[in-house]
Amino acid sequence: MVCIKAMGSRIYLDDMNERLAQEYSDCVKDLMENELVQRLGECPHHMDISRLQHVINVSYYSFLLAEKFGLDTRACARAGLLHDLFFYDYRTSEYGVKHTFVHPRQALDNARTITELSDKEEEIILNHMWPACIHSPRYMETYVVSMVDKYCATFEAANYFCRKLKYSKLFSRKEELK
Repeated sequence: MVCIKAMGSRIYLDDMNERLAQEYSDCVKDLMENELVQRLGECPHHMDISRLQHVINVSYYSFLLAEKFGLDTRACARAGLLHDLFFYDYRTSEYGVKHTFVHPRQALDNARTITELSDKEEEIILNHMWPACIHSPRYMETYVVSMVDKYCATFEAANYFCRKLKYSKLFSRKEELK
């Protein structure tokens, strides 16, 4: 696994001296080494982070919540990593607002090409946009990944705007000093 960590985490996910990093890696190592998953690093996603960083964030924090609540950690980690496995820029695509409904199916179809999925993993990927999706989730793990996805998107956007605001204030302060 490449040297990575989820935003906001102290734990590097390739640190095999950390119990959580080891357990997480056991769940997703094959996926992290997959070429299609790695290609997500080239795809812009929320603000200035890559889609790969976003799915790592969702995957890792879903894994942690699943562990805390005694849920299926493997399904949460793997489906979290695959939930946005699509390769168009949703901001400029022809799908427009339909992106919300189109990309889960594309992600599921792409995920099926690289690994065998459990029924639970398939449902998590397909319904991660709940409550915008048609069907209510059957598994608690789907609710976890769906909520973590929304949390991560909010955190990623807030992080971006905080950095912009800090830079903006720093820049305007320098102008005042001249």
